[in-house]
Amino acid sequence: MALHERGLTQPTVSLGALLAGTSAEVTGTSGFLLSDYVEAITSSGFPGLMSAPDRLRTAQLDAYLYRVIERDLPEQGYVVRRPETLRRWLAAYAAASSTPTAYSRILDMATAGDGSQPAKTTTIAYRDHLTQLWLLDPIPGWSHSRSMFTQLQQAPKHQLADPALAARLLNLSSRALLTPRGAAMTGPLFESLAALTVRVGAQASQARVGHLRTSRGDREIDLIVEGIEGQVLGIEVKLSPSVDDSDVRHLLWLRDQLGEDVVDLVILTTGGGAYRRPDGVAVVPLALLGP
Repeated sequence: MALHERGLTQPTVSLGALLAGTSAEVTGTSGFLLSDYVEAITSSGFPGLMSAPDRLRTAQLDAYLYRVIERDLPEQGYVVRRPETLRRWLAAYAAASSTPTAYSRILDMATAGDGSQPAKTTTIAYRDHLTQLWLLDPIPGWSHSRSMFTQLQQAPKHQLADPALAARLLNLSSRALLTPRGAAMTGPLFESLAALTVRVGAQASQARVGHLRTSRGDREIDLIVEGIEGQVLGIEVKLSPSVDDSDVRHLLWLRDQLGEDVVDLVILTTGGGAYRRPDGVAVVPLALLGP
């Protein structure tokens, strides 16, 4: 389940209204803190798990991953000869959450301490079968029909179906994500939680979600929601509670390029209040975003 479906928050900003381009109201305050978002990441959106005690939830997430490797994949016709190799590759994939890291790099990250590495053909099979099982849920590269966007990079952003699975594969608890040991993954996993929430809201509006990155890497927007009439909503995700001009530069560039096709621009944060900046960009705590 997305964050707004878990009964933890009271959304005040509608993704559907933002996408409709009706000058959606952007107001509301949230008492959600960074520690609450981290807890939401690790507790998962699986209805049967999120309210369980930490120890039980950890065991159930481990059991879920074990079941996918040992039973679900064979039932799909793919026999995993070396389960530990697949688990190592999954951990490398989890470490690449919210990035378009090349699959060759993920393969390198999956190398064992003895120097052994799964074959490229094997990892392609991993990727295809795990996507069919909805364990992997990558965000595709977004493209637009306008010729100025022909240089967009089409590589997907890597995401697991739930950020709790990524945290478990990396052995990161909510406490660890708030310490230097896990700090490098806190931002990417917060973006995973935001992506899950946006995708659920977009589905309700019959919209598709992608990400934008130019081939040179000089422009990047975390999430692009495109409605059924071609309207575009650009979304950036920022772990910090505050936003400054440097955080909106790529969003404003998108509006300059596409003009009226861009119906709204949003930055999702861990802050306490929703508001609009003078440049029109909506700043919305993730806890306040609903469908």
